[in-house]
Amino acid sequence: MDFNMKKLASDAGIFFTRAVQKAQCPVEDLRPREGLLLCVRSPAVDPSPSGDASSLEFIGQPLSIQKFTEEKFGQAEKTELDAQFENLLARADSTKNWTEKILRQTEVLLQPNPSARVEEFLYEKLDRKVPSRVTNGELLAQYMAEAASELGPTTPYGKTLIKVAEAEKRLGAAERDFIHTASIGFLTPLRTFLEGDWKTISKERRLLHNRRLDLDACKARLKKAKAAEAKATAEQELRVAQTEFDRQAEVTRLLLEGISSTHVNHLRCLHEFVESQTTYYAQCYRHMLDLQKQLGRFPGTFVGTTEPTSPPLSSTSPTTAAATMPGGPSVASLAPPGEAALRLEEVAPPASGTRKARVLYDYEAADSSELALLADELITVYSLPGMDPDWLIGERGNKKGKVPVTYLELLS
Repeated sequence: MDFNMKKLASDAGIFFTRAVQKAQCPVEDLRPREGLLLCVRSPAVDPSPSGDASSLEFIGQPLSIQKFTEEKFGQAEKTELDAQFENLLARADSTKNWTEKILRQTEVLLQPNPSARVEEFLYEKLDRKVPSRVTNGELLAQYMAEAASELGPTTPYGKTLIKVAEAEKRLGAAERDFIHTASIGFLTPLRTFLEGDWKTISKERRLLHNRRLDLDACKARLKKAKAAEAKATAEQELRVAQTEFDRQAEVTRLLLEGISSTHVNHLRCLHEFVESQTTYYAQCYRHMLDLQKQLGRFPGTFVGTTEPTSPPLSSTSPTTAAATMPGGPSVASLAPPGEAALRLEEVAPPASGTRKARVLYDYEAADSSELALLADELITVYSLPGMDPDWLIGERGNKKGKVPVTYLELLS
């Protein structure tokens, strides 16, 4: 269940404020509340027969409240706003509603833990700095490093744990940077609109609503006036009410038209959010490619190839098939260096082991043994016995050389 913590805290604050004010009012007090004139009597002055702490008596009711009630029951006319103004109101309400939904879901995206979100909200309301929190990736990296230290950092499993822990730590740091950037560049402008501009718009709309009720009340009073003096007074009040209504309508209209500027600002922030998210995922992709390279795994399944990662069964030995087929991790790469070299020398090149590959990125050859690549071009690739599993032999026309497999997408 998703609770609106800000509304909950606000309602609780209003409740306690009213309770304190009520307890601290020992004498009779006359004051308007929400358009009604209330008489609050303390039991020390005039105890109520029912034994309640205080009693409320309605001793007056402005015409605007009476007019509002009559409109709700369909017993009075209502001054209608023009169609353009109504469209501005509808667009403002829609902007506010969708901004709230986008804000809440983005907070869930950046921090899935609801308890952590509540904690951050409380720190924000108390004007205190939110304590730094370890990301899930950094915590996983810590556990892996401790496991490698206890299980043996020199064993194959321990070495792999250390390498993966370093990658997870980099992923956690990238996630932390992304959350920080998105919070400042995207969430903060949305909150500023809801807590600043929208509150101003809501306040002016309430004033406009009250001015309209006063105007309709003056119109009704003029219709009911019989005497000439009463009509003159009602006409004067109507002119004043009309002037105040027109002035407030113009102020509200200007604020509502400013929603277009809000959209432009949110559009810019949305672009920044997409850029930060793109940077984050690009960093994650690079870190995982580096990790695959360190582990000696062939990343064919991560670059879009549809070939199976294990070669089909044939008359050749498993070692021969793994060394010659580029679709899966090489068994020789997982064996000790001395034994791998011995086995690769005994393997003959396959009779038909070539494949087509599409180049994903530009690659500049480091020396004459490598083949320079251009993005989106097609080349022929194959593996030779004893080669590093991270490299293949690539051919393009009469040119031939080693190419890194991370720059290729193997095709069927």
